[in-house]
Amino acid sequence: MKRNHPQPIRFKSLSEAMSATGFPPPQHPLIALVNGIDNELEGTPPQHSQMLSFYKISYRMNIGGTIPYGRTQFDYLEGGLFFAAPTQILGSDEPQETPAPGCLNDQFILLIHPDFLLNYPLAQKIRQYNYFSYTVNEALLLSDKEKKIILSLFRNIEDELSNRLDEISQDIVVSQLELLLNYAERFYKRQFITRKPASHSIIEKMNALLDAYFVEAKSLNLGLPSVRYISSQLNLSPGYLSDMLRGISGLSAQQYIHEVLIEKAKEKLLSSGLTVSEIAYELGFEHPQSFSKFFKTKTSQSPMAFRTSYN
Repeated sequence: MKRNHPQPIRFKSLSEAMSATGFPPPQHPLIALVNGIDNELEGTPPQHSQMLSFYKISYRMNIGGTIPYGRTQFDYLEGGLFFAAPTQILGSDEPQETPAPGCLNDQFILLIHPDFLLNYPLAQKIRQYNYFSYTVNEALLLSDKEKKIILSLFRNIEDELSNRLDEISQDIVVSQLELLLNYAERFYKRQFITRKPASHSIIEKMNALLDAYFVEAKSLNLGLPSVRYISSQLNLSPGYLSDMLRGISGLSAQQYIHEVLIEKAKEKLLSSGLTVSEIAYELGFEHPQSFSKFFKTKTSQSPMAFRTSYN
């Protein structure tokens, strides 16, 4: 019997989110910071999934345990820095042990309503940080030096919010937040580099998936291979896959797939008697004209001109 999953809770305000966790209302209605690293806290996370209406940045120390994300559990043994954006769903409605009071200790949690950033360039720029679309198992793992930088920025924001707010307070908090996000961007790029063996393993699996995609003729039913399809097969988010590939090869996931498509097209043009239309169909293009345009854009030759030049 198929199990019915209740709709995730959507908090209309930060105050509601804080109350559901057992914390008092935030000092500012549009931004809240919970410091469980420097303080003993008694709050517990909600026992139901939630759809965010705000940005969430959280850091958890090396204390182990698991964190629910959608229908899965992430083993958070190493701790890490995690980002989530409005409309993302966090938590789970699957049966699980009730967290003990104080389970938010050893964490920093920063909640930012989008309205807090209005009239600041960061309101638009924050959408360009791809890591807000990463899944929880793609958290940023920090070195000791990086950890000190990030925790100092959390504490700077906390200090500013704890003081009497004035007309400059928001400017200072936004500047500290942007600095934190820029450091996270830098540290993620470092993580892609220092984890090259794991990244190369992912690339090998991606190549195998793309080979199988065409050998098994999935293109006939699914069309062109998409970033979303490949990333789902690798259990990665599209954004993380793209950023990881860009850090290793200089190509986004879409560009990488296009390079594979071109090589497959060249192979078929030179080693088979298939027509251009038949090749386009086998590769997953809906129209031969689309394939011809794509091929010429990538190689500066039409498919027929390419075939003729080698014959």
